[in-house]
Amino acid sequence: MDHTLLDVMILDDRQQPVRPWLTIVLDDYSRAITGYALGVSAPTAEHSALAFHQVVARKRNPKWVVSGLPDILYSDHGSDFTSTRIEQVCLDLHVRLIHSRVGVPQGRGKIERFYRTITTELLPHLPGFIPHGTGGAPVSAPTMTLHQLDDVIERFIVDEYNERPHSATGEAPHARWRSDSFIPRMPAHPEDLDSLLLTAATTRRVQRDGIRFASTRYISPVLAAYVGEDITVRYDPRDLGEVRVFHDNTFLCRAIAPERSSETVSFTDLQTARNTQRRPLKQQLRELAAHAGSLPEDTRHRPEILRAPESAPDSTTPAPTRHGLRTYAND
Repeated sequence: MDHTLLDVMILDDRQQPVRPWLTIVLDDYSRAITGYALGVSAPTAEHSALAFHQVVARKRNPKWVVSGLPDILYSDHGSDFTSTRIEQVCLDLHVRLIHSRVGVPQGRGKIERFYRTITTELLPHLPGFIPHGTGGAPVSAPTMTLHQLDDVIERFIVDEYNERPHSATGEAPHARWRSDSFIPRMPAHPEDLDSLLLTAATTRRVQRDGIRFASTRYISPVLAAYVGEDITVRYDPRDLGEVRVFHDNTFLCRAIAPERSSETVSFTDLQTARNTQRRPLKQQLRELAAHAGSLPEDTRHRPEILRAPESAPDSTTPAPTRHGLRTYAND
Protein backbone atom coordinates (compact mmCIF):
# COMPACT_ATOMS: atom_id res chain seq x y z
CA MET A 1 0.00 0.00 0.00
CA ASP A 2 1.27 3.43 -0.90
CA HIS A 3 0.14 7.01 -1.68
CA THR A 4 0.92 9.47 -4.45
CA LEU A 5 -0.10 13.01 -5.38
CA LEU A 6 -1.65 12.83 -8.85
CA ASP A 7 -0.54 15.10 -11.67
CA VAL A 8 -4.03 16.45 -12.33
CA MET A 9 -6.25 19.21 -11.00
CA ILE A 10 -9.89 18.64 -10.06
CA LEU A 11 -12.62 20.72 -8.43
CA ASP A 12 -13.45 20.21 -4.76
CA ASP A 13 -16.84 20.75 -3.09
CA ARG A 14 -16.31 24.52 -3.17
CA GLN A 15 -15.40 24.43 -6.88
CA GLN A 16 -11.78 25.24 -6.07
CA PRO A 17 -8.94 23.52 -8.02
CA VAL A 18 -7.01 20.96 -5.95
CA ARG A 19 -4.61 18.07 -6.60
CA PRO A 20 -6.01 14.75 -5.36
CA TRP A 21 -4.14 12.03 -3.50
CA LEU A 22 -4.38 8.41 -4.66
CA THR A 23 -3.87 5.43 -2.33
CA ILE A 24 -3.19 2.13 -4.10
CA VAL A 25 -3.08 -1.43 -2.74
CA LEU A 26 -1.36 -3.92 -5.08
CA ASP A 27 -1.19 -7.72 -4.84
CA ASP A 28 2.48 -8.72 -4.92
CA TYR A 29 1.93 -12.07 -6.68
CA SER A 30 -0.51 -11.20 -9.45
CA ARG A 31 0.30 -7.44 -9.65
CA ALA A 32 -3.47 -6.83 -9.63
CA ILE A 33 -4.78 -3.61 -8.10
CA THR A 34 -6.88 -4.82 -5.19
CA GLY A 35 -8.19 -1.50 -3.92
CA TYR A 36 -7.69 2.24 -3.93
CA ALA A 37 -8.93 5.46 -2.35
CA LEU A 38 -9.05 9.05 -3.55
CA GLY A 39 -9.00 12.21 -1.43
CA VAL A 40 -8.36 15.91 -1.71
CA SER A 41 -6.37 16.10 1.54
CA ALA A 42 -3.16 14.45 2.64
CA PRO A 43 -3.65 10.73 3.41
CA THR A 44 -4.59 9.76 6.94
CA ALA A 45 -5.17 6.49 8.76
CA GLU A 46 -8.88 6.90 7.95
CA HIS A 47 -8.01 7.20 4.26
CA SER A 48 -5.86 4.05 4.37
CA ALA A 49 -8.58 2.16 6.24
CA LEU A 50 -11.11 2.93 3.49
CA ALA A 51 -8.70 1.66 0.83
CA PHE A 52 -8.08 -1.51 2.86
CA HIS A 53 -11.84 -2.02 3.27
CA GLN A 54 -12.22 -2.06 -0.52
CA VAL A 55 -9.35 -4.56 -0.75
CA VAL A 56 -11.01 -7.11 1.53
CA ALA A 57 -14.68 -6.69 0.60
CA ARG A 58 -16.25 -8.15 -2.52
CA LYS A 59 -16.48 -5.46 -5.17
CA ARG A 60 -19.75 -4.10 -6.54
CA ASN A 61 -18.25 -4.34 -10.03
CA PRO A 62 -18.58 -8.06 -10.95
CA LYS A 63 -15.57 -7.81 -13.29
CA TRP A 64 -13.29 -6.83 -10.39
CA VAL A 65 -12.77 -10.25 -8.84
CA VAL A 66 -9.85 -9.48 -6.52
CA SER A 67 -10.82 -9.51 -2.82
CA GLY A 68 -9.90 -11.07 0.50
CA LEU A 69 -7.60 -10.65 3.48
CA PRO A 70 -3.86 -10.59 2.77
CA ASP A 71 -1.43 -12.50 4.93
CA ILE A 72 0.99 -9.56 4.89
CA LEU A 73 0.46 -5.82 4.42
CA TYR A 74 3.65 -4.08 3.28
CA SER A 75 4.06 -0.30 3.48
CA ASP A 76 6.54 2.46 4.23
CA HIS A 77 6.93 4.41 7.48
CA GLY A 78 4.23 7.00 6.75
CA SER A 79 2.43 8.31 9.82
CA ASP A 80 -0.87 6.77 8.69
CA PHE A 81 0.69 3.31 8.20
CA THR A 82 2.38 3.41 11.60
CA SER A 83 -0.76 4.70 13.36
CA THR A 84 -2.35 2.84 16.21
CA ARG A 85 -5.54 2.37 14.21
CA ILE A 86 -3.90 0.52 11.29
CA GLU A 87 -1.90 -1.62 13.71
CA GLN A 88 -5.08 -2.53 15.60
CA VAL A 89 -6.92 -3.33 12.35
CA CYS A 90 -4.15 -5.69 11.24
CA LEU A 91 -4.09 -7.30 14.68
CA ASP A 92 -7.85 -7.90 14.69
CA LEU A 93 -7.87 -9.27 11.12
CA HIS A 94 -4.75 -11.44 11.63
CA VAL A 95 -2.74 -9.56 9.01
CA ARG A 96 1.03 -9.23 9.47
CA LEU A 97 2.07 -5.57 9.08
CA ILE A 98 5.59 -5.02 7.70
CA HIS A 99 7.24 -1.63 7.12
CA SER A 100 10.05 -1.17 4.64
CA ARG A 101 13.45 -0.30 6.08
CA VAL A 102 14.27 3.37 6.04
CA GLY A 103 16.21 4.14 2.86
CA VAL A 104 15.72 0.61 1.51
CA PRO A 105 12.28 0.57 -0.18
CA GLN A 106 12.44 -3.08 -1.31
CA GLY A 107 9.47 -3.97 -3.52
CA ARG A 108 8.25 -0.37 -3.82
CA GLY A 109 9.17 -0.35 -7.50
CA LYS A 110 6.17 -2.57 -8.30
CA ILE A 111 3.66 0.01 -7.13
CA GLU A 112 5.75 2.88 -8.51
CA ARG A 113 5.44 1.21 -11.91
CA PHE A 114 1.66 1.45 -11.67
CA TYR A 115 1.89 5.14 -10.77
CA ARG A 116 4.05 5.68 -13.83
CA THR A 117 1.52 3.81 -15.97
CA ILE A 118 -1.43 5.87 -14.78
CA THR A 119 0.56 9.12 -15.15
CA THR A 120 1.56 8.40 -18.75
CA GLU A 121 -1.52 6.56 -20.05
CA LEU A 122 -4.56 7.95 -18.21
CA LEU A 123 -3.97 11.41 -16.75
CA PRO A 124 -2.79 13.15 -19.97
CA HIS A 125 -6.25 12.57 -21.46
CA LEU A 126 -8.06 14.28 -18.56
CA PRO A 127 -8.87 17.98 -18.16
CA GLY A 128 -6.57 19.64 -15.64
CA PHE A 129 -3.54 17.43 -16.43
CA ILE A 130 -0.24 18.77 -15.08
CA PRO A 131 2.76 17.90 -17.28
CA HIS A 132 6.02 17.19 -15.53
CA GLY A 133 8.23 20.27 -15.19
CA THR A 134 5.47 22.86 -15.53
CA GLY A 135 5.55 23.86 -11.89
CA GLY A 136 2.06 22.57 -11.19
CA ALA A 137 0.26 24.52 -13.92
CA PRO A 138 -2.40 22.44 -15.75
CA VAL A 139 -2.54 22.51 -19.54
CA SER A 140 -6.33 22.98 -19.40
CA ALA A 141 -8.85 24.20 -16.86
CA PRO A 142 -9.96 21.52 -14.39
CA THR A 143 -13.59 20.47 -14.73
CA MET A 144 -13.76 17.01 -13.13
CA THR A 145 -15.04 16.36 -9.61
CA LEU A 146 -13.58 13.82 -7.21
CA HIS A 147 -16.47 11.46 -7.90
CA GLN A 148 -15.94 11.66 -11.66
CA LEU A 149 -12.21 11.01 -11.31
CA ASP A 150 -13.03 8.04 -9.07
CA ASP A 151 -15.17 6.50 -11.84
CA VAL A 152 -12.44 7.05 -14.45
CA ILE A 153 -9.74 5.41 -12.30
CA GLU A 154 -11.94 2.40 -11.49
CA ARG A 155 -12.70 1.80 -15.17
CA PHE A 156 -8.98 2.05 -16.03
CA ILE A 157 -8.04 -0.43 -13.29
CA VAL A 158 -10.78 -2.98 -13.96
CA ASP A 159 -11.13 -2.82 -17.74
CA GLU A 160 -7.52 -2.16 -18.76
CA TYR A 161 -4.77 -2.56 -16.19
CA ASN A 162 -5.97 -5.77 -14.53
CA GLU A 163 -6.89 -7.38 -17.87
CA ARG A 164 -3.76 -6.89 -19.96
CA PRO A 165 -0.51 -8.90 -19.66
CA HIS A 166 1.95 -7.50 -17.16
CA SER A 167 5.51 -6.96 -18.38
CA ALA A 168 7.05 -8.68 -15.32
CA THR A 169 4.81 -11.76 -15.07
CA GLY A 170 3.71 -12.18 -18.69
CA GLU A 171 0.12 -12.71 -17.52
CA ALA A 172 -2.86 -10.46 -16.97
CA PRO A 173 -3.20 -9.69 -13.25
CA HIS A 174 -6.80 -10.97 -13.13
CA ALA A 175 -5.84 -14.21 -14.90
CA ARG A 176 -2.86 -14.75 -12.59
CA TRP A 177 -5.08 -14.09 -9.55
CA ARG A 178 -7.54 -16.80 -10.65
CA SER A 179 -4.81 -19.36 -11.37
CA ASP A 180 -3.98 -22.43 -9.26
CA SER A 181 -7.53 -22.59 -7.82
CA PHE A 182 -6.62 -19.91 -5.30
CA ILE A 183 -9.28 -19.26 -2.64
CA PRO A 184 -8.84 -15.92 -0.84
CA ARG A 185 -9.16 -15.67 2.92
CA MET A 186 -12.34 -13.80 3.84
CA PRO A 187 -13.39 -12.39 7.23
CA ALA A 188 -15.67 -14.70 9.21
CA HIS A 189 -18.07 -11.84 9.91
CA PRO A 190 -18.13 -9.09 7.22
CA GLU A 191 -19.85 -6.70 9.62
CA ASP A 192 -16.72 -6.80 11.80
CA LEU A 193 -14.82 -5.45 8.80
CA ASP A 194 -17.28 -2.54 8.57
CA SER A 195 -16.85 -1.79 12.27
CA LEU A 196 -13.05 -1.73 11.97
CA LEU A 197 -12.53 0.13 8.71
CA LEU A 198 -15.49 2.29 7.79
CA THR A 199 -15.83 5.92 8.83
CA ALA A 200 -17.75 6.30 12.10
CA ALA A 201 -20.38 9.02 12.03
CA THR A 202 -22.04 10.74 14.94
CA THR A 203 -24.88 9.04 16.75
CA ARG A 204 -28.32 9.23 15.14
CA ARG A 205 -31.79 8.53 16.52
CA VAL A 206 -34.10 6.20 14.62
CA GLN A 207 -37.31 7.98 13.54
CA ARG A 208 -40.56 6.45 12.32
CA ASP A 209 -39.51 7.07 8.72
CA GLY A 210 -35.91 5.82 9.13
CA ILE A 211 -32.57 7.54 9.78
CA ARG A 212 -31.64 11.06 8.77
CA PHE A 213 -27.96 11.29 7.83
CA ALA A 214 -26.06 13.66 5.52
CA SER A 215 -29.35 15.31 4.46
CA THR A 216 -30.59 11.91 3.28
CA ARG A 217 -33.19 9.47 4.61
CA TYR A 218 -32.05 5.85 5.06
CA ILE A 219 -34.56 3.04 5.60
CA SER A 220 -34.59 -0.65 6.46
CA PRO A 221 -37.35 -2.94 7.77
CA VAL A 222 -35.06 -3.90 10.68
CA LEU A 223 -35.19 -0.34 12.03
CA ALA A 224 -38.91 -0.68 12.82
CA ALA A 225 -37.93 -2.34 16.11
CA TYR A 226 -35.60 0.51 17.12
CA VAL A 227 -37.72 3.64 16.73
CA GLY A 228 -36.55 6.17 19.33
CA GLU A 229 -33.26 4.35 19.95
CA ASP A 230 -29.80 5.88 19.39
CA ILE A 231 -27.63 4.08 16.84
CA THR A 232 -24.21 4.54 15.21
CA VAL A 233 -23.87 4.96 11.46
CA ARG A 234 -20.80 3.80 9.55
CA TYR A 235 -20.38 4.51 5.86
CA ASP A 236 -18.07 4.64 2.86
CA PRO A 237 -17.83 8.23 1.54
CA ARG A 238 -17.59 6.85 -2.01
CA ASP A 239 -20.90 5.03 -1.71
CA LEU A 240 -23.63 6.88 0.16
CA GLY A 241 -26.32 4.67 -1.33
CA GLU A 242 -26.26 2.66 1.91
CA VAL A 243 -24.97 2.92 5.46
CA ARG A 244 -24.19 0.29 8.09
CA VAL A 245 -26.16 0.62 11.31
CA PHE A 246 -24.80 -0.48 14.71
CA HIS A 247 -26.59 -0.57 18.06
CA ASP A 248 -24.52 -0.96 21.23
CA ASN A 249 -21.54 -1.88 19.01
CA THR A 250 -23.57 -4.70 17.44
CA PHE A 251 -24.30 -4.74 13.72
CA LEU A 252 -28.01 -4.32 12.97
CA CYS A 253 -28.49 -3.88 9.24
CA ARG A 254 -27.63 -2.01 6.08
CA ALA A 255 -29.98 0.90 5.52
CA ILE A 256 -30.41 2.26 2.01
CA ALA A 257 -31.24 5.66 0.58
CA PRO A 258 -33.94 4.99 -2.07
CA GLU A 259 -32.92 7.99 -4.18
CA ARG A 260 -29.22 6.99 -4.20
CA SER A 261 -29.30 3.19 -4.20
CA SER A 262 -30.25 0.72 -6.89
CA GLU A 263 -32.01 -1.33 -4.21
CA THR A 264 -35.52 -0.47 -3.04
CA VAL A 265 -37.58 -0.99 0.08
CA SER A 266 -41.29 -0.57 -0.56
CA PHE A 267 -43.80 1.00 1.83
CA THR A 268 -45.41 -2.45 2.11
CA ASP A 269 -42.12 -3.90 3.37
CA LEU A 270 -41.85 -1.19 6.02
CA GLN A 271 -45.50 -1.57 7.04
CA THR A 272 -45.09 -5.34 7.32
CA ALA A 273 -42.01 -4.89 9.51
CA ARG A 274 -43.85 -2.44 11.78
CA ASN A 275 -46.87 -4.75 12.09
CA THR A 276 -44.59 -7.67 12.84
CA GLN A 277 -43.03 -5.65 15.63
CA ARG A 278 -46.40 -4.44 16.98
CA ARG A 279 -48.01 -7.91 17.22
CA PRO A 280 -45.77 -9.34 19.99
CA LEU A 281 -45.94 -6.04 21.86
CA LYS A 282 -49.75 -6.01 21.75
CA GLN A 283 -49.86 -9.67 22.81
CA GLN A 284 -47.55 -8.89 25.72
CA LEU A 285 -49.78 -6.00 26.81
CA ARG A 286 -52.90 -8.24 26.64
CA GLU A 287 -51.22 -10.90 28.78
CA LEU A 288 -50.15 -8.32 31.36
CA ALA A 289 -53.65 -6.82 31.46
CA ALA A 290 -55.23 -10.26 31.92
CA HIS A 291 -52.81 -11.09 34.69
CA ALA A 292 -53.51 -7.78 36.43
CA GLY A 293 -57.29 -8.37 36.16
CA SER A 294 -57.01 -11.71 37.96
CA LEU A 295 -55.37 -10.17 41.03
CA PRO A 296 -57.57 -9.18 44.04
CA GLU A 297 -58.39 -5.52 44.26
CA ASP A 298 -56.29 -3.57 46.77
CA THR A 299 -58.59 -1.28 48.78
CA ARG A 300 -56.23 -0.42 51.60
CA HIS A 301 -55.59 3.11 50.44
CA ARG A 302 -59.02 3.99 49.03
CA PRO A 303 -60.63 6.63 51.34
CA GLU A 304 -64.17 5.91 50.17
CA ILE A 305 -64.01 2.34 51.55
CA LEU A 306 -64.56 2.49 55.32
CA ARG A 307 -63.35 -0.24 57.59
CA ALA A 308 -66.16 -2.19 59.30
CA PRO A 309 -66.25 -1.41 63.06
CA GLU A 310 -65.56 -4.18 65.54
CA SER A 311 -69.18 -4.02 66.84
CA ALA A 312 -72.32 -3.32 64.94
CA PRO A 313 -73.29 0.36 65.17
CA ASP A 314 -76.40 1.40 66.98
CA SER A 315 -79.18 1.88 64.52
CA THR A 316 -80.26 5.00 66.43
CA THR A 317 -76.86 6.64 66.05
CA PRO A 318 -77.06 9.20 63.30
CA ALA A 319 -74.70 8.79 60.38
CA PRO A 320 -71.74 11.18 60.42
CA THR A 321 -72.14 14.28 58.35
CA ARG A 322 -69.97 14.28 55.23
CA HIS A 323 -68.65 17.56 54.02
CA GLY A 324 -68.16 18.38 50.41
CA LEU A 325 -64.94 20.28 51.14
CA ARG A 326 -62.01 18.41 52.58
CA THR A 327 -59.52 20.22 54.75
CA TYR A 328 -55.94 19.27 55.54
CA ALA A 329 -53.64 20.08 58.43
CA ASN A 330 -51.21 22.08 56.28
CA ASP A 331 -53.91 24.28 54.67
